[in-house]
Amino acid sequence: MAPVGGSGVHGGGAGGPLAGVRVVELAGIGPGPFAAMLLGDLGADVVRVDRPEPSPLGIEPAYDIANRNKRSVVVDLKAPEGPGRVLDLVARADLLIEGYRPGVAERLGVGPDACLARNPALVYGRMTGWGQHGPLAARAGHDIGYTAVAGVLGLVAPTAAAPTAASPAAPDGPPALPANLLGDYAGGSLYLVVGLLAALHHARATGAGQVVDAAIVDGAAHLTAVLQGLLAGGRWQDRRGVNLLDGGAPFYAVYPAADGGHLAVGALEPQFYAEFARLLELGPDAPAQWDTARWPELRARIAARFATRNRTEWEAVFAGSDACVEPVLTMRQAHAHEHLAGRGTYVEVDGVTQPAPAPRFSATPGALRRPPARPGADTAEVARDWGVPSLAAEPAEQAEPAGPAEPTGPPGTPVPPTA
Repeated sequence: MAPVGGSGVHGGGAGGPLAGVRVVELAGIGPGPFAAMLLGDLGADVVRVDRPEPSPLGIEPAYDIANRNKRSVVVDLKAPEGPGRVLDLVARADLLIEGYRPGVAERLGVGPDACLARNPALVYGRMTGWGQHGPLAARAGHDIGYTAVAGVLGLVAPTAAAPTAASPAAPDGPPALPANLLGDYAGGSLYLVVGLLAALHHARATGAGQVVDAAIVDGAAHLTAVLQGLLAGGRWQDRRGVNLLDGGAPFYAVYPAADGGHLAVGALEPQFYAEFARLLELGPDAPAQWDTARWPELRARIAARFATRNRTEWEAVFAGSDACVEPVLTMRQAHAHEHLAGRGTYVEVDGVTQPAPAPRFSATPGALRRPPARPGADTAEVARDWGVPSLAAEPAEQAEPAGPAEPTGPPGTPVPPTA
């Protein structure tokens, strides 16, 4: 990996607050790999156990960013020696991540009981959509369904193409889809990582490992904690697009500019709203910020003003102010934004633009040490470094190429295969 200055990216070597932590990741898609990537970004030594068959996503390994900062070995868990090889890795690991449906890892011989028998201090992380128990635990699913049931998808109101008094944010229309960020990664990966690190702290203090049941429905529901309190206290309507923070307020909404670009307005506090109204030139006769009866009129006036200039012109108007107005950027546009460029939020490594490790540490910064792992490319290296010679041994007998480990119905939302 080519060095990249000032962004926590470098070539070889160890670093990060999790340096020395060993992680076994049983290959999957979606939130499990992302969680393992985050641990790797923070310095953990992540070994991904890939299957003999190609990924169902069809992604070119060089672009599979979720596999950066990892090493890969290939193990056929259906072969006679397969489970034993994984257990040999487990014996030297601190954490394990798997994302099968409940019971599948047990049938393959690498469930929690087998792993904890080999390594009583192991933290065994289980990443699923529905969790390890409950009426839906055995069902297949994806991010869109988990967030729907958790009450999170229903919060996301689509912004009308041209907000009007009658349809500020389509409150009675279908919810918008925020890709698979809220379920798979926010409610899934991040909660799994928090659970793994908390259990690792306990294991190092007591010598006792445990199982972490990270369900996307649980994590996504947990994200709504503050809104649940507002709902219970009568400060939040159980509808989308009619509340202060979901597009219902005209000063916390998205508006189109004359060229079709969009501006995000977050002028909540009175002093910020006053600056916003001044720079937008709403005029002295505009409805007051908290005159809710006239919010439709205020929304229409704001929309009309934004429609008079293109997005870049409005960016110039609000530049350097506390009006809390920012452009809505595409992913490629975000790469070049001056603030993100100044912080090194996005970096280019081997021709691939990607987010740098986050969060940032003053004494033990994370780093991009390795490009995305290619399946099986690191077997000999891992066998040597982890002291697991069985990984490099020839199979006891040649087995037929295996299909998927089980029809697990992966817990995350896959990215469509690339052409």
